Amino acid sequence: MDAVTAAFQAVPREGFLPEGARHRASHDGPIAIGHGQTNSQPRTVADMLRLLDVHPGQRVLDVGAGSGWTTALLGHLVGPEGLVVGVEVVPELAAWGEENVRRTSYGWASVREPEPGVLGDPRQAPYDRILVSAEASRFPHELAGQLADPGRMVLPVAGRMTLLVRADGADDVVVGGAYRFVPLVTSGSQPGGPSR
Repeated sequence: MDAVTAAFQAVPREGFLPEGARHRASHDGPIAIGHGQTNSQPRTVADMLRLLDVHPGQRVLDVGAGSGWTTALLGHLVGPEGLVVGVEVVPELAAWGEENVRRTSYGWASVREPEPGVLGDPRQAPYDRILVSAEASRFPHELAGQLADPGRMVLPVAGRMTLLVRADGADDVVVGGAYRFVPLVTSGSQPGGPSR
């Protein structure tokens, strides 16, 4: 069993869905979590996590943490020597996501609102891995500036899944298949925001 499959088994999706939607946790599609946001399709989340290639002890930024599910999945992947910083621009979802993550055993993972007008959380940068679960219309260089060397960032850009691999001062960008996500915005922007 690979690490991502083990994380999915350790962090059941239903604990990160609204009570009325938990019976749909096995549905391989997005599920509404309120405020116009969704908990992403499990197959998409798994694909993104495999591209991200997270290892124990790494520092990870989770942009668009939503209900906290991917923050917890990442918490499982990095283990107690690692750190996961989840950010979510919708205040109610950030609070709920943090509650959900607090119910797990991953005390090294958390969800919070970002600073107003700030994308990500540069205060705790650099990160070994950055996961973005909202679609950017252009490549977000402000997030790339928070990535360590070596490092990897996975995000949808203009409808295409994108992987940035940084090594020895050089960035290699690989563009993959088509995906649909809610738009990526910074705190204080409207409408909508990153979600998971």
